[in-house]
Amino acid sequence: MKTAENNVLLISDKKGFAVPAFNYSDIWEYKAILEAAELENAIVYTASNMRTAESMGVDYTGAWGKTSYILTDGNVINHLDHSRDVELCKAAVDAGYQSVMFDGSALSLEENIRKTKEVVEYAHERGVVVEAEIGKILGRGVEGTYEGNDFLVQVEDAVKLWEQTGVDSMAVGIGTAHGFYKEEPKINIQRLKEVNESVPIPLVLHGGTGVPYEVVQECIRNGMAKVNVGTLLHATYIERLRKALKTYTGNNVNDLMEMVKDAIIPKIREWIRVCGADQSRRMR
Repeated sequence: MKTAENNVLLISDKKGFAVPAFNYSDIWEYKAILEAAELENAIVYTASNMRTAESMGVDYTGAWGKTSYILTDGNVINHLDHSRDVELCKAAVDAGYQSVMFDGSALSLEENIRKTKEVVEYAHERGVVVEAEIGKILGRGVEGTYEGNDFLVQVEDAVKLWEQTGVDSMAVGIGTAHGFYKEEPKINIQRLKEVNESVPIPLVLHGGTGVPYEVVQECIRNGMAKVNVGTLLHATYIERLRKALKTYTGNNVNDLMEMVKDAIIPKIREWIRVCGADQSRRMR
């Protein structure tokens, strides 16, 4: 089986930082990520979930990603996030995404392996990186709805998923959740350590918004090579737009959206630094 050659997470995993992955819903969030990454000289992922990819069309979001990848010398990686559809993963590969995620965490282990392997074989033939998921990321949203106590990744399952698929990175359920937390998250660092010792590929932390920075950094020290953040960007976007609409009397959408973009950029820059990814382009 061929392997993808552009897996920047091998760099972050080796150097001890994490590549931050920021979810975007439109071109303005996308541009905010690009501008913040440029200011911080950082390697970043831009990530579209299934809803964004399907509503905007992977041909369009893929074109943004191809352009950004070229103009930044490969330092901005466009990623399909939490796709539960094998065919959508393949379409994103064909549209020029540099990375795709197949999320089979709601499936049986056997079905997760089978479908992840199908995506890996298709993507690797075309030089694209693949992320899988094992265990469950809690919370509600377009990524999925998971509750209860069955979220924690089992080490033996993670090993099987890696061995039988050849996937490039793996999101693991250790207590994080999508959306805002109602109380301080209980992150199982010990389980993370066990998976990191057993699986040689980079691990991925989903549900970064609201996790204390010191906990995020402890996760990075124990194998998390990519950290996903989305809710914070979206909430900042909506809050700033609501505020702007109360006073804006013009009719130029660009005026409003530049305000929104400028409000998001500092949040992104802060997370880049939390992940230790500022100046990471110089580490390549």
